[in-house]
Amino acid sequence: LKTLHGIKLSDSLNRIRDVFLFACYTGLSYTDISELGAENIKIGNDGFTWIYITRNKTNIPSNIPLLPHALFLMKLYGIKSKGKTLFPIISNQKINKGLKLISSLCDFNKKLTFHSARHTFATTVTLTNGVPIETVSKMLGHNNIKTTQIYARVIDSKVSQDMLILRQKFI
Repeated sequence: LKTLHGIKLSDSLNRIRDVFLFACYTGLSYTDISELGAENIKIGNDGFTWIYITRNKTNIPSNIPLLPHALFLMKLYGIKSKGKTLFPIISNQKINKGLKLISSLCDFNKKLTFHSARHTFATTVTLTNGVPIETVSKMLGHNNIKTTQIYARVIDSKVSQDMLILRQKFI
């Protein structure tokens, strides 16, 4: 994520990168972001800005509090947006083609696709930082926690960190 934030890109690749980063910080799919409008953005009971949507794929409500960088990107593009959606969206195929180029420019050894942003949200942004799997599942709009557990398997490093804390208590 730090590498993506810092790389200098052309205007068109910047837009692709920014929408991808927004997905990394919200867990929204391509379809959900392509339909995201001002009516989906509200202030929650906690006083922070939230996204309130019904997931396109599962038809399940998904409420997501916005992290600071996602809020920044939303405001940046929401101001520029001329249509009903908050972000200028091109086809998923063109975004993935741009992400392939960005991945190469960043020297990543993994292929970036738009769906990998959801994976990043589930693992790197939330689960690795101690957000309970039930909360992550709800934000991702999964109708079964077993779907979310697929992401949880990836983060053995988090299990190791948690157990290190526990080991300290038994010393």
